[in-house]
Amino acid sequence: MRIISIDPGYERLGIAVLEKNSQKEELLFSECFKTSAKINHDERLRLIGEEIEKVIKKYKPEVLAVETLFFSKNQKTAIKVSEARGVILYVAAKNSLSVKEFMPNEIKIAITGYGASDKKNIIAMVPKLIKINKEIEYDDEFDAIAVGLTYFAVSKF
Repeated sequence: MRIISIDPGYERLGIAVLEKNSQKEELLFSECFKTSAKINHDERLRLIGEEIEKVIKKYKPEVLAVETLFFSKNQKTAIKVSEARGVILYVAAKNSLSVKEFMPNEIKIAITGYGASDKKNIIAMVPKLIKINKEIEYDDEFDAIAVGLTYFAVSKF
């Protein structure tokens, strides 16, 4: 089973491709895709869609796993991330991928065993759960990998 997992954003978007054979998960690809604040929001959305489509075409996943949004403060940011999430879901549907969504606390429980874990806990646990053969600079990439690991932890296939 091969999946693409995404931590949605519009400035930084975490993307990972994971595969599970037998009982072992393998990280095939991950990145933090960035768009520049110097370009229009609609152009940023197009770039996000194109990047996800490129990764789907290359790795041919069966499922897209994505984190749901949880915002309590900045509505302007929430709307822009929601629009990016809409692009993500559109690209998944366009490529006939089933979609599985996870709330932040579900991901935290699956990765750390504690639903109120912070980013540091996620970043510390992810490399213990799956081998990562590169330097990761942004937490968005760790989050995308965590979304994928959550999918494998809770899904029956």
